[in-house]
Amino acid sequence: MEQHSSESNTPDLALESEIAGLIVSALNLDIAPAEIVPDAPLYGDELGIDSIDILEIALVMSKQFGVQMKADNEDNSTIFASLRKLAAYIREHRSK
Repeated sequence: MEQHSSESNTPDLALESEIAGLIVSALNLDIAPAEIVPDAPLYGDELGIDSIDILEIALVMSKQFGVQMKADNEDNSTIFASLRKLAAYIREHRSK
């Protein structure tokens, strides 16, 4: 049991990289995916991502990974807090 919890705390760098690429592509961001700092907030000034963009990201993640994301989910502020948090959520809930 202990090993599983340490596993889920280890960032999945390949998944983070894939998600960063999907975000940059979906939102036509003028940066390289590698420039998205995994622990930096997705919302706000740094990337210029707003709530409409988050909906777009959720749609892409749903199509790509089979993760059901709802606009009214009270956990969205946590799920989309950073690239790393989003990757961790997808890793736990993905169906493809």
